[in-house]
Amino acid sequence: MYCISNKNENKGKVKTEDLINLQGFPMASRNKVFHINNCDIKAISVVNKKLANPLVTKKLFPKYQKLLDYLTELLIDDDDSGNSFREALNQIEKFRLEIKNKYREFLTRKELEMMSHHLMALQKEAKYRLGEIQYQMVESYHNHRGK
Repeated sequence: MYCISNKNENKGKVKTEDLINLQGFPMASRNKVFHINNCDIKAISVVNKKLANPLVTKKLFPKYQKLLDYLTELLIDDDDSGNSFREALNQIEKFRLEIKNKYREFLTRKELEMMSHHLMALQKEAKYRLGEIQYQMVESYHNHRGK
């Protein structure tokens, strides 16, 4: 294990026990290998938040834009059963949990608020439309039952 730092005392080999509790953004994928000093490095974790922010932003915002496009399609779809609205709510919650668990430490507050604002608006619309469909289903059930 190696630690690269600006301080002279931290250069060189570092004990594994010191790095276990260190939280960082994993930079490499499973299949990609970096070559540093004739050594194969399979995993690099960026610990500095200022360095990790552009990496996280570059990785996360295409996912976010893809999610917004998908959610817009689901909300435009006129599904009488409400499955598309349930799917939209599930996708929003899944993305929020992913942000909370993986990326929250490395994003700025402004980025988090912007994503949260858009997702809350889409979530509110999906809940409203799902409620309308459920109300219509209950009304049609009671109308047919009375006949």
